[in-house]
Amino acid sequence: MTAASELNFFASADGDIAFRDTGTGAPVVLVHAGYVDHRLFEAQTPALAAEHRVIAVDVRGHGWSANASEPFRWADDLAGLLRHLDAGPAVLVGLCMGAAVATDTVLEYPELVRALVVSGGGTSAFEYADPWTVERAAESARMLAAGDIADWIETFAKNVSGPHRTVDEVDPEVVRHMREMATHTISKHTVGETNWLVPLDDPWSRVPKIDVPVLAVHGALDAADGIDMAERLVRTVPDGRSVTIEGAGHFPNLEKPEEFNAIVLDFLRSL
Repeated sequence: MTAASELNFFASADGDIAFRDTGTGAPVVLVHAGYVDHRLFEAQTPALAAEHRVIAVDVRGHGWSANASEPFRWADDLAGLLRHLDAGPAVLVGLCMGAAVATDTVLEYPELVRALVVSGGGTSAFEYADPWTVERAAESARMLAAGDIADWIETFAKNVSGPHRTVDEVDPEVVRHMREMATHTISKHTVGETNWLVPLDDPWSRVPKIDVPVLAVHGALDAADGIDMAERLVRTVPDGRSVTIEGAGHFPNLEKPEEFNAIVLDFLRSL
C-alpha cells in the first residue's frame, strides 16, 4: 500500500490535490473510480513506471485530496495538475468515474491529452439502463442519504462482483482493498453535504471530435452499462478499439492485473 507520506500535493484554488508521482518518461495519468483513491492502481503503478512517468491522482473529495467548498469541474482539476507538473500531453487511464474524468479532460483540454484508456465507463453523462445497475445505484443513494455507512460499504462491494457473481466469489483481498478505500473516502464526507461538482453539458455530442487514440478495456463479467458506455465511446471516436478480459468484473485491473497491465503497456508502446 502507498503510505500517505509518499504522496505529493498540488495546491489548487480550493485545497490540495493529492497524487503519487513515480518513474520517468512519457507521462501516464491514472484516475480511479468513485469512492476510492489512487491505491486502486497499486498493481499498475510499478509495472507502468518501469517505462513511463506515472501520476496516480486522488480526485477531489477522494483519498487524501481536499473536499470541494465551491463549484468545480473534474477536467479543470486534472488540467491544473498536469500543467503544474508540466506533464502534458499525457495518456489518461480512467476506471468507471475515472473514465468520465479522463474523457471530460480530453474534451475540455485536448492539448493536454495524448491518448485515452477507459474501463467500465465513458463520458460524465452516465447512462444507466441495466436493471442491476439501476437498483444498486438507488439502494446506495438511499443508504447514503440515511447515513447507513456500514450497509453502504457492503452494497458498494457489489461493484466488484457485478451482476453475474456474488461478492463471496471474488478474491477476498480485492474486496477488502475496495472496502478499505471506500471507508477512507466516505469518512471525509457528511450526510446532506452540498455536491459542488459541475457537469459538462452533453459531452456525448462532443465525443466524435476526440482525435486521439482511445482504448476500452472491458471486464467480461461487468454489468452491461459499464461495458456499453465504454464501447459507445470507442465506437464514436475516429480511432477507438476495445479488448475484453475474461473472468473479471468492473475492476479488471484488480482481478487480472498482469493481463490488464500487458494490454495497457502494448497500447502505450503503439503510440
